[in-house]
Amino acid sequence: MKQLAYLIGGLIMLTGCGKSGGGKGDTPVPQPGKLALLAPAQNELCTQGSVISTTQSTVTLKWAAFNGASTYELAIKNLEDGTVKSQTTSSTQADATLDRNQPYSWSVISRSASNAVLAKSDTWKFYNAGPSIVDYAPFPAEIISPSINQVITVNNGKVNLKWNATDVDNDILNYDIYLGESQPPALVQTGITTTTVDINVVAGKTYYWKIVTRDAKGNTSDSGVYQFMTE
Repeated sequence: MKQLAYLIGGLIMLTGCGKSGGGKGDTPVPQPGKLALLAPAQNELCTQGSVISTTQSTVTLKWAAFNGASTYELAIKNLEDGTVKSQTTSSTQADATLDRNQPYSWSVISRSASNAVLAKSDTWKFYNAGPSIVDYAPFPAEIISPSINQVITVNNGKVNLKWNATDVDNDILNYDIYLGESQPPALVQTGITTTTVDINVVAGKTYYWKIVTRDAKGNTSDSGVYQFMTE
């Protein structure tokens, strides 16, 4: 099926995604603490918002205030096409006009009046729902290891691949692994039901890899291609 294909019928109403109503200092130094995200919740199907058209709606993103922060930097990434929307605000919420029927991730950084980084949030994911949808493809897999451009020491001719995957419908079935020394990487294993696997490699090479996630209804999502080197 088409990657990140979403058609079938109906709209499920959930909460938590509603429409609301100085000079730079030294190099930013992270301080203890983490900024808390509030809404949309992690892995939420986001259906409440201000509908602009059949293709776009306005979503309100909210987070907790962080002591000493004067501004917050919000980043929203479309997980299908990789585009990122960024904005800076002094408030603890922001409205964003987003494409409907698309998966997104978002995170926030807080800064002091001197522009020093005070705290960073985790990265959460949500779907911005649209009309005629009840079946959602998995979020693209999050590559954990090897990370992009990481140099890996080969042990016994193998390297451990690790990733994480989530799905609004909680019906992930299995994964396909693509790996190779050129792009696009070739399919090397299919129907994997774990999120980690040891795979054969050769030292002194550059490898490209990606994970395709499949759910019980046949929908798929693509992690995008990552690169690592072996030694």
